[in-house]
Amino acid sequence: MDILFRPATPKDSAEIAAMSRDLIEMGLGWSWTPARVAASIRHRETMALVAEAQGRMVGFALMEFGDETAHLNLLAVRPRFQRRGIARRLVQWLEASCRTAGIQVVYLELRAVNRGARQFYQSLGYREIARVPRYYGGREMAIRMAHDLLCEVAPDR
Repeated sequence: MDILFRPATPKDSAEIAAMSRDLIEMGLGWSWTPARVAASIRHRETMALVAEAQGRMVGFALMEFGDETAHLNLLAVRPRFQRRGIARRLVQWLEASCRTAGIQVVYLELRAVNRGARQFYQSLGYREIARVPRYYGGREMAIRMAHDLLCEVAPDR
């Protein structure tokens, strides 16, 4: 199955927000609403990417770029399409953009209970740098991870 990667547009906001609610924020309340996603997509320092299969959104990623660092705000792939390299390709596309822009480090947070996500990011060269109690909804711990793009170890393939 061919996967097409393209920049997200504000028209994608509702679907991205719903995927965030259902796949990332479940049980926490909904903070990445369609309005917030649309604002992020329109923000000039944010890159929002969509992965499509047969004209249907199957994944997405949102990354905010700073001068020397970037922050991966959201990344999700529909369960039926997971473990096909889509998330890896989304992250690699964004990291290539970081390198072009001179970004040195990418940061992200993930739910401490999400071991699969932690292993995924570790396979891409991310390392745990902190644990943040009550990060999510004032009750759930986050793990903060970083990927040094200048001193990286070759990721697992």
